Amino acid sequence: MASLGFIGLGIMGNPMCRNLMKGGHRLHVYDISPQCIAPLLALGATACRSSREVVEKTEVTFIIVPDTPDVAEVLFGAGGAAEARAPGKIIVDMSSISPVETKEFAKRLAAQGIDMLDAPVSGGEVGAESGTLSIMVGGKESVLEKVKPYLDLLGKTITHIGDHGAGQTAKVANQIIVALNLEAICEALLFASKAGADPVKVRAALMGGAANSRLLEVKGEWILAHRFQPGFRVKHQQKDLNNALSAARKLGLTLPNTATTQELYNAVAGQGGADLDHCALITALEQLSNHKLA
Repeated sequence: MASLGFIGLGIMGNPMCRNLMKGGHRLHVYDISPQCIAPLLALGATACRSSREVVEKTEVTFIIVPDTPDVAEVLFGAGGAAEARAPGKIIVDMSSISPVETKEFAKRLAAQGIDMLDAPVSGGEVGAESGTLSIMVGGKESVLEKVKPYLDLLGKTITHIGDHGAGQTAKVANQIIVALNLEAICEALLFASKAGADPVKVRAALMGGAANSRLLEVKGEWILAHRFQPGFRVKHQQKDLNNALSAARKLGLTLPNTATTQELYNAVAGQGGADLDHCALITALEQLSNHKLA
């Protein structure tokens, strides 16, 4: 039994904590929203008053918060993890953030003797609940070996990509594929509907062929039902695509379809949909086409 820390107890963090506790580990947790902590306290977790306290009381601390500035605050803000001055401790950032900033965060922590891994995840709320996430890891392989028994409780696929920032680079690539795949599904179902075919039956047919994907299976159903209660919010998809486009500019790389899809997400957010599930992308296409999926 290990003493583990977890910072960020939202849609993803809460079920991930539960899986670590099911594995027999003690959890010290912190979140800026007290209501996120309560369900875990009922299961035996210990609440902390700051990120610093979490790191001080644990061997390994996991972080999963929305964006790069949030990770910076958790690590280096007032009461942040870096204030713990805890050589030998390990911090595993499972957020999806900028690969460039991740490298800088790891360097600053290393100067204090704290090892960091960037280990963003794919699989959404369903994967977090079932412990079947795909985890992409950047950092020292020797540090990964120390925390792998805990990651095994959270995911079914754990891949060491390379040095610091490599895990985040893999996640950016993942999010490009997710966004463009989802956009293609929305277009295809909208086309079928406008052409007079039953989009429910079209989806069923597509799932038996080369066009099938996990997104078509899961989010295709959500799109047809206009089910937009978030598993993964529009604003988080925007953030991930912004990371992709920002990095592409620095690399001198052109990502035209990523840019177009980001503009569609911007349209959804502009209509008040930033907190909807990212499959609400269909609403932007419906508006452009003056046709509602039916």
